[in-house]
Amino acid sequence: MATKSYKKILIVEDSPAQALALGQMLEQEGLQVLWAADGLAGVTMAQKYLPDIIVLDIEMPGINGLEACQRLKESEQTAEIPIIMLTVRDDAATVIAGIGQGAIDFIPKDAFSSAVLLETLRQLGITEKDDVQ
Repeated sequence: MATKSYKKILIVEDSPAQALALGQMLEQEGLQVLWAADGLAGVTMAQKYLPDIIVLDIEMPGINGLEACQRLKESEQTAEIPIIMLTVRDDAATVIAGIGQGAIDFIPKDAFSSAVLLETLRQLGITEKDDVQ
């Protein structure tokens, strides 16, 4: 019998409450969840743990999510890790900037549905292809 390998997801989110809620949902999907409270910590953790995917907020203290995304994409070590932006900012300029920095998807928090993120992760092969709850 093969052992199940858990995929790692790094949540970079400055709100502990939002990170906890998101983390619990993702753990229920069988993911190993890592959390960084700001952009610089997120870049450092990504380089250390090499997650399978990163969920990145934009509005954070220190370096913001756009700068963190740029640093991750410029690093040979982390350039291929998919990044999903999850943020309250949903204006066109921010979306274009996030995608321009290398994010593969952009999910506004104010319209956030856990089903949207879970389906994105399923399409990427990060979680199992079960029915969306």
